[in-house]
Amino acid sequence: MDTESFVLPVLEVINETSDACSVVFDLTPEAKDHFDYKPGQFLTLAVPSDETGLAARCYSLSSSPVGDQPLTVTVKRTVDGYASNWICDNLKAGDTVRVLPPSGIFTPANLDHDLLLFAGGSGVTPIISIARTALANGSGKIVVFFANRDEQSVIFAREWAALSAANPERLIVVHWLESVQGLPSLEQLKAFAANFTTYDAFCCGPAPFMKSVSLALRELEFPRERRHQEKFVSLGGNPFGDVEELQKAEQTLADADDHEDDDEVAVTGPVRLEVELDGQHYEFDDYPANQTVLDFLESKGVEAPFSCREGQCSACACLVLEGEVKMRHNEVLDADDLADGVRLGCQSVPLTEKLKITYNG
Repeated sequence: MDTESFVLPVLEVINETSDACSVVFDLTPEAKDHFDYKPGQFLTLAVPSDETGLAARCYSLSSSPVGDQPLTVTVKRTVDGYASNWICDNLKAGDTVRVLPPSGIFTPANLDHDLLLFAGGSGVTPIISIARTALANGSGKIVVFFANRDEQSVIFAREWAALSAANPERLIVVHWLESVQGLPSLEQLKAFAANFTTYDAFCCGPAPFMKSVSLALRELEFPRERRHQEKFVSLGGNPFGDVEELQKAEQTLADADDHEDDDEVAVTGPVRLEVELDGQHYEFDDYPANQTVLDFLESKGVEAPFSCREGQCSACACLVLEGEVKMRHNEVLDADDLADGVRLGCQSVPLTEKLKITYNG
């Protein structure tokens, strides 16, 4: 994955609803080779801040990587959200924004699979990117459950209607309005999803909504490899700093942590590591026990996903298939994620002599 940031010109800022806008970027010649992306991925933007110099925030791409759609993220205002309000209030065509290349693993492994897509509010952003791309380059059926507060808050309402009209045999979009139907209950979500138990499920939205969807899919016995969730929190650190200096500082802290928590480290010698990533299989016999999965893979030239490097986003999330790891820090994975074996690669060090992980879903 690219660690270099790029200054991108803003082509247009589109008001989607009263509290959401889309930011359309142009790609400079220097950036063109660094912004290929998969549907469902996100960009990390540097928003100017009087207090810290900048605030780093992750926003999902709503555009599709197929066709001629320009690179676009969609941002919804949040209460007391400095970055989202600054973007919606101040950003305009002709401005520039410092941006990290695309990241994230909230993306279908196969666009030909049938897809069950749950979106709550602004969580529709990666969902519409997935839907647009699958309709263009895939062959499966797509069912969308889109929950919103009221009709006026529906982002991309016209786009969903146009996509449904153009693809009546493949796309079904169900709008759920809290103002009409109340919040969707676990039983209602379960009854809806029960019709599509062979589909690959993706969910993005507010935490309570995602929790309910996750429980519904679990009770319907959707296997872990067919359940996907996207999560973001506000980044506290600065992923735009000099990467080499940042890594040195992290390693210094890591060494201190290792010394402090020696009783938790179950292995001292090299670990055997197997990794599945982007359809590739890697095997290593020289993985040191005091190094994070991300740092080790980078040292081997493997482009593992990441963004914040601080355990504050899910860009580096992986699934532990065999063995155990210890996470030094975690602000985004909940108890259900941990029970499923999901871990953050940027924070995980091995506790067993053999470790097998996958980034593929």
